[in-house]
Amino acid sequence: MAPAEGLHAARSRGRNTRQLVHEVLRSRIVSLELEPGSAVSENDLAAELGVSRTPVRESLILLADEGLVDIYPQMGTFVSRIRERDVASAQFIREALECAALREAVEKATARDVAELRVLLIAQEEADDQSDMQGFFQLDEEFHARLMAVSGHASAWPVVSQAKAQLDRARRLSLPMTQQMSLLIGQHREVVDLLEEGDLDRADGALRSHLRLVFSDVEKIRAKHPELFSDEDAPLRPRRDSARRTASRGEG
Repeated sequence: MAPAEGLHAARSRGRNTRQLVHEVLRSRIVSLELEPGSAVSENDLAAELGVSRTPVRESLILLADEGLVDIYPQMGTFVSRIRERDVASAQFIREALECAALREAVEKATARDVAELRVLLIAQEEADDQSDMQGFFQLDEEFHARLMAVSGHASAWPVVSQAKAQLDRARRLSLPMTQQMSLLIGQHREVVDLLEEGDLDRADGALRSHLRLVFSDVEKIRAKHPELFSDEDAPLRPRRDSARRTASRGEG
């Protein structure tokens, strides 16, 4: 379904246009369809999505507040480059909430909960076998959301999801370069095994190690593609010609 058709259908069900536009643009940025440093045109987006410029402009302001776009007067709007401090902050929030939830999940997990988590592991292995990175990312989200739900705090997952947008961009860049789906799945399995055994301390340690893997990945990505990153004290100026597709990332 084309974006404009999807928005029209959602609006017919009573969804707010600005919210819908924000969701579409945020998803494109996090998924790297819109690459760090690339220019964003209000006019082009409004025409593509079949909306006026107002909800697009309002959505871009919200995305700027989230640190996902940078608005430069007289120059335009650009997808923000990845800031390591933002990745670190997102990781701090994610680790704090997910590990706190896991400690409760160890006490509450039922056989059915464990079985459902293992079904997700099998699906992740199938995605790995098919080199389906997009499918794996979705299954990874489902796994972590389900793990939090086992603790009884499913409503906290949107908070984690909202906070980790910068983190997700780094993770999506890292996977094609590191080819580590099997490693991540093995770490997921270890967490589930320890959850089933009721080993709280080792489960907590396993999850923390898993979540912190992104830091070493960021170093590798930055070494190969420094143009995708921005330092707090020395931001890179945007370039109009930087709208490259990330599909080429990981080549060579």
